[in-house]
Amino acid sequence: MERFGIYVHIPFCKSKCFYCDFISYCNKENIWKDYIDSLKEEIRFNKEKLKNKLITTIYIGGGTPSIIDSAYIKEVLEEIKDNYNIDENCEITIEVNPGTVSKDKLLDYKEVGINRLSIGLQSTNNDLLKQIGRIHTYEQFLDTYNSAKEVGLNNINVDLIIGLPNQILDDVEDSLNKVIELNPNHISVYSLILEEGTKLEQMVNAKKVTLPDDELERKMYWFVKNKLEEKEYIHYEISNFAKKGFESKHNTDCWNQEEYIGFGVAAHSYMNGTRFSNIENVEKYIENIKENKMIKNIMIHEVQTKKSKQDEYMMLSLRKLEGVAVKDFKNKFGENPIFIYKDKLEKLVNLELIEIDLDNIKLTKKGLDLANEVWEEFV
Repeated sequence: MERFGIYVHIPFCKSKCFYCDFISYCNKENIWKDYIDSLKEEIRFNKEKLKNKLITTIYIGGGTPSIIDSAYIKEVLEEIKDNYNIDENCEITIEVNPGTVSKDKLLDYKEVGINRLSIGLQSTNNDLLKQIGRIHTYEQFLDTYNSAKEVGLNNINVDLIIGLPNQILDDVEDSLNKVIELNPNHISVYSLILEEGTKLEQMVNAKKVTLPDDELERKMYWFVKNKLEEKEYIHYEISNFAKKGFESKHNTDCWNQEEYIGFGVAAHSYMNGTRFSNIENVEKYIENIKENKMIKNIMIHEVQTKKSKQDEYMMLSLRKLEGVAVKDFKNKFGENPIFIYKDKLEKLVNLELIEIDLDNIKLTKKGLDLANEVWEEFV
């Protein structure tokens, strides 16, 4: 049976973070029930498509999934379990934010089969958290983390962000050291991306806040990488570090170009070489499902050719620190990537952005700093 992933989008938030451009909504409590009912209907509707698939990962993201009642999360997961073939070792992740989750909620998550948490901390500096619109404090994060451990949810990821407004290297060192002391199995450290149309972009343009320059942001990145590797975290993807055996299965499958289906407003899917998503208007998403017009929710983004699939595979694989395994590429496509991409690879080698041997194509130290320039060659 072919392995397959499921993503569930919970688009509700208590407050929109200043840097966020995800599809999420505040003050929509009045439609929570209708949305969950619609999600369940979409899950049932797709049952036949996935009858020969083995679900190995389920990822509940947002938004802030932990803001809604845990009973709703239970309903969604039970609907998935009732309609799909779930692997006995399925990784089931939910994103939670401090200040929106209680010990009782965490117990409910564990009882329904959730076995991995991803906690959005971003920084241990409360002033920085406030400046980027986070609704929690470091102390609330500690309460959430410790409560999760107490109820037996031990597979935990902690999110941090570098390159925040007015952030200095000492802030990053302090945040990372405090998180390492907690000994989570997984730590994600993302470089801030200033997204168009966000409140943070407006603040930067109005010179209300200042972002660290590129040199400082790179110092932050290399401090993080060196410190976590020193503490025996495996740097397995550009932004992700894990204790051995605790790499995110869901994200790794995405980087390996494995298939998945997304349920919920704006959720993306990848099936049969086609990338598609649901529409971004939550009220319209619910309305279409209530009127049995499920197909009207779907937007096709790309039907891949063999060439575009190969290009994407190269770009995704170069996100992983192990790079592109020549053997895996040949098994998937029947061709050697070193020959297919001879000109592109020569250019990147000459720029000292990648290194090649007979088995692997991977980023160099300089390539890690300029990864976007590498990926652009294959997009």
